[in-house]
Amino acid sequence: MNSRKILITHPLHPSLLEKVKSQFSAWQIIHASKQDEWQEHLIDSEIIVGWRNSFDMQSINQNDQLKWIQTWSAGINTLPLDQLSKKNIFITSANGVHSYPISETIFALLLGLTRNIHTYVRNQQTKKWDGTDIKLEAHKKTIGIIGVGAIGLETAKIAKAFDMHVIGVRNSLKPTDYVDKLYTSNQLAEVLPICDYVVVTLPLTDDTYHLFQKEQFQQMKKSAFFINIGRGEIVKEDDLVEALISGEILGAGLDVFETEPLQQSSPLWDLENVIITPHTSGSTEHYSSRVIEEIFLQNAIYYLKGEPLPINLVDYHKGY
Repeated sequence: MNSRKILITHPLHPSLLEKVKSQFSAWQIIHASKQDEWQEHLIDSEIIVGWRNSFDMQSINQNDQLKWIQTWSAGINTLPLDQLSKKNIFITSANGVHSYPISETIFALLLGLTRNIHTYVRNQQTKKWDGTDIKLEAHKKTIGIIGVGAIGLETAKIAKAFDMHVIGVRNSLKPTDYVDKLYTSNQLAEVLPICDYVVVTLPLTDDTYHLFQKEQFQQMKKSAFFINIGRGEIVKEDDLVEALISGEILGAGLDVFETEPLQQSSPLWDLENVIITPHTSGSTEHYSSRVIEEIFLQNAIYYLKGEPLPINLVDYHKGY
């Protein structure tokens, strides 16, 4: 009888790989980060750690052994959810591993825009000394966090160090630390006019697609900054560009875009009130260890006992 198999498609430090082997001592562990190495194992692996968009779906569909996919990202919108749901495959995401690096990026963007750091970096290239347009500060301002999950909570915690008033938007109104007041997504129109900073940390679902467009930017303060580290498709990008050019909002910090890489023809590249990062807000030296140690191996304890997976189990109906 063939041993049960795990396919790991991302490079792991030997120490992490040993921890996987120790917990799955009777299993065959395939550690293959290149397509020509993983291809043959798609058809008979019971667990796949690290979803790749280049996977051969014919092999996945033929795999009657596949029971669990641990993704390498928090978002699951690139997975063929309809096909996987029909096969009753468990999906666990990497949600939560990004809390520190993304919240740091959010505040890097927030403070950079507030204190004109992006302008000064450009001026440095031409040795231009100009400090005439600097007046804003973030302390005691109001920040609206649209999506109060792990990333949103860490962002709220940092905001409190700046004595900011924190407003959160999520479906549950259960009180939480560091958030002064919670609203539901249906109350977004009440939230946007009172925020100095609007931070989007939402996943992409049918409900969040183009959640932010012309109407929402018109509801924001003209002095407000918009920061998106969720998914680019949550924002109707043409409407955002129009809002930035017209002065409907003061500026934006963007890590995600409707089309990635961001097309060279995009007006966003040339707008002086925009900071662009190339979808790197979640990158961190600790990424692999957090996915493996804090999510995968913790869930594995329950999987091996035939019990429900407690961490980041995706709800197909919700899309996250």
